[in-house]
Amino acid sequence: MEQTETPQEPSAMSGSTAIAYAIGLPLSLLGLIFLPAGTIAWRPGWIFLAVLILGFGTSALVLARVNPVIYRARSRIQTGTKSWDKALLAVILPAMMAVLAVAALDAGRFHWSAVPPWAILSGYGCVLAGIAGTAWAQAVNPFFEPGVRIQSERHQRVIDVGPYRFVRHPGYVSALFLFFGMALALGSFWALAPAALAAVLLVLRTSWQDRLLRTELPGYDDYSRRVRSRLVPGVW
Repeated sequence: MEQTETPQEPSAMSGSTAIAYAIGLPLSLLGLIFLPAGTIAWRPGWIFLAVLILGFGTSALVLARVNPVIYRARSRIQTGTKSWDKALLAVILPAMMAVLAVAALDAGRFHWSAVPPWAILSGYGCVLAGIAGTAWAQAVNPFFEPGVRIQSERHQRVIDVGPYRFVRHPGYVSALFLFFGMALALGSFWALAPAALAAVLLVLRTSWQDRLLRTELPGYDDYSRRVRSRLVPGVW
């Protein structure tokens, strides 16, 4: 793999893009939760948002200290992202958003599901575990981008510390916790359907990404022999 003499880090977001993110993301979350629920007064929705803000806010503060470049790396789909990954993301991301919308439609408006309190609490546990796991992976991996590609201009190397000692794709493990945790935390069994779709495609992504990394990232094939599990330590 050819490398430039000096690693070229991703450029920072423009001020206008940062403002758009800061305004657009909260508004999108409000819309995904309260429009399907049919009311802004849906208390479980506000509790859910408060937990997300607390969890991701704490994560952001930690990452800003230990690995601030991650914000540049994850600010956009970078040039060179594989076309097959863009196709997967085009389904995974809407499915993830559908988890919130379906859960709010179910639990906030029509009450199709009867989710027991222990399952809702388990859902919140999964959400927090997913946020913490994602933060841990991002803290040790500066190459944690939203798209799959070989980051040759950044001198990408194999990361085998932190959670990468146990599984090859800890970020995806965390995403699975988030997918299913969000559905249960909001009190919906129906929202497990889009969560399952996103999960299946994410598992497929691990297979295709492993194939790419074994072929094109020096040292990854040896790493995959040392850390044999993709997602579940000691199982698969």
